[in-house]
Amino acid sequence: MKYVVILGDGMADYPIAALGGKTPLEKAKKPHIDALARLSEVGLCKTVPDGIKPGSDVANLSVLGYDPARYYTGRSPLEAASIGIALKDTDLTLRANLVTLSGETSYESMTMEDYSAGEISTKEAKILIDYLAGQLGNDKLKLYAGVSYRHCLVADRGANDTEFTPPHDISGKCIAEYLPSGGSAALYISLMKRSYELLKDHPLNKQRLREGKHPANSLWFWGAGRKPALDSFQSKFGKKGTMISAVDLLKGIGKLTGMNVPDLRGATGNYHTDFGEKAQTALRSLNNGSDFCYIHVEAPDECGHQGDLEHKIYSIEQIDEKIVGFLKNELEKRDEPFSFLIMPDHPTPLSVRTHVSDPVPYLLYRSDEPVKGAPCYSERAAADTGIFVAHGCDLMKKFLKLPSVKQ
Repeated sequence: MKYVVILGDGMADYPIAALGGKTPLEKAKKPHIDALARLSEVGLCKTVPDGIKPGSDVANLSVLGYDPARYYTGRSPLEAASIGIALKDTDLTLRANLVTLSGETSYESMTMEDYSAGEISTKEAKILIDYLAGQLGNDKLKLYAGVSYRHCLVADRGANDTEFTPPHDISGKCIAEYLPSGGSAALYISLMKRSYELLKDHPLNKQRLREGKHPANSLWFWGAGRKPALDSFQSKFGKKGTMISAVDLLKGIGKLTGMNVPDLRGATGNYHTDFGEKAQTALRSLNNGSDFCYIHVEAPDECGHQGDLEHKIYSIEQIDEKIVGFLKNELEKRDEPFSFLIMPDHPTPLSVRTHVSDPVPYLLYRSDEPVKGAPCYSERAAADTGIFVAHGCDLMKKFLKLPSVKQ
């Protein structure tokens, strides 16, 4: 048996008036997924435990079968693992976004214009991060370049005593009340202000402005945490796994759980990613010894944060055609049975442009055990079945047919 998770990050949503009360999942043309729904277990799953913020870090750990209450130590350490940063137990890591702030007279009065600095390229971002590292870094603080707008700050013996706000939660809002607070806040605010002074007139940002692009004119810190200790996926579940993703968060989780984490050509983390390359990479991994593939697609989540209805629907349709349809067709050619688990990690509704903790719809298909399922795959169809998984970390053992797994 081969097992494939197809995770559409932030794919679930709320009914939208412009769609006649439908959600993007209901509006999207997804014939392959809907056909599977009629032969699958379809239900709702609570991936974000009560009392924990609905981040992709927590929700994806949950879907992978790792109880966040036991394993979660913060977002940034997971991303640091992908970048290749060797963390000490005493290090505090923080996610460092390159963002676009509006140019008001004082830093505090600025607005979060773009949490991704116009999805700045990795090449351009490295120039800016390397420059900032030379200006802001010291023996206690080190800045590391990641992918696109996503980077990492490591504080040697840093105190985990500060409250941070994810920048994608405050799009279009004045940053004053969302700046770091508590404990070491003054340090991080001073670094953010200094980064603005260094970046606002940087030649690369002047060029971006001439090209009509958003300048990457400030750092924004969030997602603080310490080095995690994740059990190997193979030792926990008995399956050799592969993690397929364009983003450091999931790649870091893959590396920390001992999975194969292949490099992807044309993977961007947004709707212009190469959806087909992800499916082809998964097929190669399954052909080369992996029992389990986790295909993470960031695009619907990014579109949700940006309020981009058209491309959220497009992304769902591409997942259906380029990933689900392709893999089903290829795996049916083999003698070996296979299983699909199709779901989001959390909703990212277009109306709020950030993550929410609502349960998400899942589809569990087994090629050798079709069942009477739901008429289609959607939030409403999943709710109508009455099937509910109260603890997200239990869904993986159900998917893998494991009666008892220590969480």
